[in-house]
Amino acid sequence: MKFTYLLINFFTILFPLTLSFDKKVQFYKKWKFVWPGLLITGLVFLFWDVLFTVDDVWSFNTKYITGITISQLPIEEIFFFLTVPFACIFIYACLNYYIKWEMDIRLTRIISNLIIIFSILILILYPHRLYTRVTFTLLAFLVILFQFIYKIRWLNRFYITFLVVLIPFYIINGILTAWPVVMYNNAQNLGLRIGTIPVEDHFYCMALLLMNIGFFEYFRLRSIKIHYA
Repeated sequence: MKFTYLLINFFTILFPLTLSFDKKVQFYKKWKFVWPGLLITGLVFLFWDVLFTVDDVWSFNTKYITGITISQLPIEEIFFFLTVPFACIFIYACLNYYIKWEMDIRLTRIISNLIIIFSILILILYPHRLYTRVTFTLLAFLVILFQFIYKIRWLNRFYITFLVVLIPFYIINGILTAWPVVMYNNAQNLGLRIGTIPVEDHFYCMALLLMNIGFFEYFRLRSIKIHYA
């Protein structure tokens, strides 16, 4: 029981790590572009994670964790921000290789606008709920940054990836919230759940993935530019 959260992390990364050596995708060759972003994004999200834990946004069921902590966070929670993004970027790389169809740029912009508008409305209606406020502020900022400031071209592929990522998301988060390994304080969120998963988790996951893929693409493209310079 004490190793439950640790095992969830292990199995989350096991298959992407093993399949990284697939001869077609060859994801292992892209690891050098993945790890810097994982570390940078991990530090950002772990900062909020510590704050959320201290402010009782969520807590961890001691039955399912080893008890090893760093800055009040279970070691499993720290691993979570490495294993889950790694698995998601692996899915992103595989979809880019196997699926050549791309979402129309106009549809991408519409989706981005809807996310921004929805985030702003939630922030206006529920300004005092910490998890809600941080999640939708960060997500709106990232979408504005990538869609309208940097005008990146891969955002259309990101939205497709996110839809696919929802499949393992519901499995992993479903386990974490149903047992529960992670326990949420509804006073700090909307109090709405899909199954046992708080609605905010979906958008928190989107922000986490968006930031990680942003760094992944940045380091990947920078390497290409340096190579051909």
